[in-house]
Order: sequence, then structure tokens, then C-alpha cells
Amino acid sequence: MPNIVATRIDNRLIHGQVATQWSGVVGANLLLVANDAVSKDQLRQGLMNMAAPGYAQTRYFSLDKTIKVIGKASPNQKIFLILETPQDALKLVEGGVPIKTLNIGNMHMHPGKRQVATSVAVDDDDVATFKKLQDLGVTLEIQRTPNTAKEDVSKLFS
Repeated sequence: MPNIVATRIDNRLIHGQVATQWSGVVGANLLLVANDAVSKDQLRQGLMNMAAPGYAQTRYFSLDKTIKVIGKASPNQKIFLILETPQDALKLVEGGVPIKTLNIGNMHMHPGKRQVATSVAVDDDDVATFKKLQDLGVTLEIQRTPNTAKEDVSKLFS
């Protein structure tokens, strides 16, 4: 069983909040970005490596590779799993990745989305995906930073 210390949805993946606040609070020593596009994009990986904390390793895997290899992780690896979308989270959960709690941090406003929390905008597909995740036993939490209060998850479904 992999030692996943936190899982977060954040459109920006590894950036200042993740590197300077979340990684230390959750005690991560491995930041695993599970994202098909980033797994093939050396430039984005390099930029995120510059933002990553020096005490943590980084890995950039496709969703399928994450599903295939996360079970082989050493118990010493304290994995902070970072995702871009709720759909990515659902694919991982359905693929057997043991995500118990999903922190919803940053989902930016785009055409067709509506703002439901401080830093979370969703469309109907996102809402349906969050409902599926809950049905699969995943606890959802909306929290922008570790030092801000958690927001009411029911906002996602309004």
C-alpha cells in the first residue's frame, strides 16, 4: 500500500502554495504529479522542479503509469499526489489508487464554469465527477491553503 500523505487538485500543479505550504504541512518527501500532458513536457517539469521544495523529490507520471506503479512505492516515500482535475482523480481511484481524501485547492474559472468557492470553479461534469468520487468513498475537502479554513463541500453541488 503506497504511503499517500495527501492528494490535491490544483490547476497549477506544483507552484508556491504547494511547495512552500502544503508539502511541509503534509510531511511529503515525494511530489507526484499525475498528469498525461505534463508527463511528456520537459519544459513544464523543469519549471515545476524550480518551484519544488529542496527536501522533496518530484515525479511526473501519466495517469496510467501512476495506476501501474504507485503500488510499488516504498513505505518511506511520503507521497503528495497532485492532480489537475477531478476527472484525473476519478480515473486514479477507479484504477485502484487508494485515495481516501481529496483536497480541492485551485480550479480556475473558465468559460462554462461557475465559481462555487474561494478558489474553485466547476462545470456540470466536475460536479458529477465529485459525486462519483464521494460514492466511491473519497472524502472531499475544499481548502486553498493549510492556514485557511476548510469551506463547505456542499458548495460543489449547489
